Amino acid sequence: MSTSSSGTPPRALRWAVAGSVIVMIAAGGLFYYASQLAAAKRKVHSNEVTVTIHPHSCEPNALSVPAGFNSFRIVNASERAVEWEILDGVLVVEERENIAPGLSQVINATLAPGDYAITCGLLSNPRGTLHVTPTAESEASAKARPSMVAFIGPLSEFRVYLSSQSTALIKAVDALAHAIAAGDLTEAQALYIPAREAYQRLAPAAQRMAELDNAINARADYFEQREQDPGFTGFHRLEYGLFDQRNLEGLTPVAQQLRANVVQLKQQLMAQSLPPEQLVSIVSRTLHNLADTRANSGEEERYSHVDLIGFAANLQTTRKVVDLLRPLLAKNNADLLLTIDHATTSLEEQLNTLQTPQGFSTYDSVSAPQRQAISTKAKALADALDGIDPALGLSGLSLQTRHT
Repeated sequence: MSTSSSGTPPRALRWAVAGSVIVMIAAGGLFYYASQLAAAKRKVHSNEVTVTIHPHSCEPNALSVPAGFNSFRIVNASERAVEWEILDGVLVVEERENIAPGLSQVINATLAPGDYAITCGLLSNPRGTLHVTPTAESEASAKARPSMVAFIGPLSEFRVYLSSQSTALIKAVDALAHAIAAGDLTEAQALYIPAREAYQRLAPAAQRMAELDNAINARADYFEQREQDPGFTGFHRLEYGLFDQRNLEGLTPVAQQLRANVVQLKQQLMAQSLPPEQLVSIVSRTLHNLADTRANSGEEERYSHVDLIGFAANLQTTRKVVDLLRPLLAKNNADLLLTIDHATTSLEEQLNTLQTPQGFSTYDSVSAPQRQAISTKAKALADALDGIDPALGLSGLSLQTRHT
């Protein structure tokens, strides 16, 4: 052949060589891109404080960070899902629930100078400490607080809302306790639902009360012996007995203690002042948790599957907070208000698609795509809510509202 006699490489060979060069260049480019991406990721995470949760402790269990914005990467080295919280006395500052075994999650918190406690997985585990040192920025921020006069009305009305919803919760739990004491399983199962709905309207505010909220609402996962643990009480202990065991044995004292705890909850909610910058953050945190965990897992009401009722109740309180701040938002950032209203309606409509003539569907009948849709819409609303404090000049004010 002429190509052989002239010594010219066959065309196929020339293309192969050219192709291999291109592949090498592309591979080098991809390697460079990946290395740059990894370097950027390391840079982003370089300021994270890593805390590892072991079965019965945290490592480290004593932390020190500067005031202001901090990121904590919580690594779950135990064999069960855990939660991690930053506590200011009895109040929850930030938390992350349901961190899966072998995985990690990041908690971001803007912290004021002072000393805090941290929980370390199981509720029975010893708590750790978090010391926050002052900075020039934290001291400057304390002087930049806007006038609180505009927030007096919304905060007062929200206090009235908490009072009325607390009263409704007490009545609902009282009725549930009476049905359990009377030995009426069917009636008790029916009355569990309005009691949970009433609690979920209060949940964003109640979750600030660490010890009391654990007594009322902690799931079995956070106890050493799970459902068999003596410390497992409250709503979910009743739910387990009513819907999983279908047996009222031993539930009367649990219901009586729950009633005492919800009475105490009302007292604490009325005694604690709520700073304006926490009015939005409590509902935003609840919706972020709904989006990140509760919507997809169905873990909140794992025995009764009445999760949708709780989601709708959370949304009702969110709508209440937005309506209280509506005049201020309309004046300061009308576009943000439109975004929030659209996201609220979108989530509400998604939940309403799961209504039946008898009420909401049980969550075990909700498909994975439907759950993902709820999660996506809840996240959109939570993200929009996160824009309220900056719009009203409240961002970063948690630095100077710490209780002493």
